[in-house]
Amino acid sequence: MKSPKIPSDIPVLTALTNAQVSEYLRANPHFWADKTDLLAEINLPHNPSGQTISLVEHQVSVLRERNVEIHHQLDQLIENAHNNDLLFDKTKRLTLSLLNARQIDPCLDALFFGLEHEFDIQFSQILLIADAAGSIPSPLNAQARLVDMAQINLHLPKIVNDRRAICGQLNRREKDFVFESKAHEIGSAAIEPLYFENRAIGAIAIANRDPGFYYSGMNILFVNFIADVLSRLLISYIPK
Repeated sequence: MKSPKIPSDIPVLTALTNAQVSEYLRANPHFWADKTDLLAEINLPHNPSGQTISLVEHQVSVLRERNVEIHHQLDQLIENAHNNDLLFDKTKRLTLSLLNARQIDPCLDALFFGLEHEFDIQFSQILLIADAAGSIPSPLNAQARLVDMAQINLHLPKIVNDRRAICGQLNRREKDFVFESKAHEIGSAAIEPLYFENRAIGAIAIANRDPGFYYSGMNILFVNFIADVLSRLLISYIPK
């Protein structure tokens, strides 16, 4: 006797996958609204003890964990806001001290004092391009010196050609050129070009003994801002 042939238009039932069940429940969030008896029968494994808990207990546990996570994120936001306030105050004080200077040496003295005492920067250096249009007075501060464009192009080509900051670990030639006798102490650095409009003035460099303190891709908005302010002040000290 032949088995009866199943009509082709009758759907064949197959086992549902976890993904299909999950998709259905997401698409029908009110599915459990009238199924309190079924909810009461659902038990979930509670790791690591292996004991089972009710769905309600599980939801309470999840909400508690999310609450702790939200509080942690809120604490982080508050801490970041506090740190930003401190950074703003320090930057404002440094900027005002730079603006109060009337000559290049007092300006540079105020800069290096602020970087060290306000921002705890271990090493700082200013390079001024001597052969830019006009002549820059030779600074008295040992942390600033005159260089020519050929030296900048040789040792820090990205600074002038790309007008782009360098951040991270420097190679030996770069460290020797920028920091000279202190090169052996430099672990990592950030170097920002000094420009006024299209005129290259030089570069400002800050550094730390820690090789990972400054790194590629880090936010150096503060250095960029100080470089912009400094560029506009230094240009006023250059004879026309």
